[in-house]
Amino acid sequence: MTTSTRGTTRVPAVLVLEDGRIFRGRAYGAVGETFGEAVFSTGMTGYQETLTDPSYDRQIVVATAPQIGNTGWNDEDDESARIWVSGYVVRDPARVPSNWRAQRSLDDELVAQNVVGISGIDTRALTRHLRESGSMRAGIFSGEAVGPETDLVARVQAQPHMKGASLYEEVATKEAYVVPAVGEKRFTVAAIDLGIKGMTPHRMAERGIEVHVLPATASAAEVYAVGPDGVFFSNGPGDPATADGPVALMTEVLERGTPLFGICFGNQILGRALGFGTYKLKYGHRGINQPVQDRTTGKVEVTAHNHGFAVDAPLDKVSETPFGRAEVSHVCLNDQVVEGLQLLDQPAFSVQYHPEAAAGPHDAAYLFDRFVSLMEGQRA
Repeated sequence: MTTSTRGTTRVPAVLVLEDGRIFRGRAYGAVGETFGEAVFSTGMTGYQETLTDPSYDRQIVVATAPQIGNTGWNDEDDESARIWVSGYVVRDPARVPSNWRAQRSLDDELVAQNVVGISGIDTRALTRHLRESGSMRAGIFSGEAVGPETDLVARVQAQPHMKGASLYEEVATKEAYVVPAVGEKRFTVAAIDLGIKGMTPHRMAERGIEVHVLPATASAAEVYAVGPDGVFFSNGPGDPATADGPVALMTEVLERGTPLFGICFGNQILGRALGFGTYKLKYGHRGINQPVQDRTTGKVEVTAHNHGFAVDAPLDKVSETPFGRAEVSHVCLNDQVVEGLQLLDQPAFSVQYHPEAAAGPHDAAYLFDRFVSLMEGQRA
């Protein structure tokens, strides 16, 4: 990605899709060019958390909500140290932010972090196109980067696909760090960072858990050196079929019978460790309004999602795995995609969505309590 140091809404910009469809608008954020997989997010709020979610690495995010930027940008709601999206697409950016917590505008932050965006296009038409044709490679070009359409389409088509992309090591921490328990320490958890969001260890810390966040390349020896009562595998970007290292590590954790919890990418890793396959969804689930049923209770939750891959596991039966019986514990009510797995003979489970709810509803917060219960049961 190349960018200028200053953006302007008066500069023309184009969004180019790999199938040749082109949307014309105005520059938003930095001016220049960027490439990524075009995906859409249905959340009406929470754009700051979305933009700083490492799971969006190498993706151009289309906001389906028509007006974006009303609440500006602050220094408290980031989910990581930087914006990870490769580009941002909005219809009607707020001219002036209006929120008591805002410290600057969204446009200013995009410029500061050299994120190329586009505004003033028909995002509803774009979203319908992506739903019908599927997520695809795209590029945003503004200012001097705009050139002949055939050349721009060819450059987009030369970009790598998301399927087969190994990205989790790009976004994970390189050094281990500790998030201390809030109040009395009750448990120690080793959290494998595959693209972890900042709110996730915070939710565990609120429950008296000291969280040791470890790099994606951590070995079993490094995991057990912290004396964990449980092991957590985080969300992250890319194709889970490439994550052989995390799968091998999770296999060792399962062999030891340590309580285990995974979310998003961690759910896909558990699926692979249990012997299930994974596949790429046509356009994925992204947003904070996705209906999921917890099949263990029958309760329907409104949940926050960000995934383009899913686990291929049977919905209608209990499966035999190398670690005992396993079943699908959660399912998306929109399309019956697997949204959770649990072992019946070991203390291990995972979900495909984001129970830390940053941003998003808090319906799934109980999953952190379920993890605590597994560690309590193992200790007893």
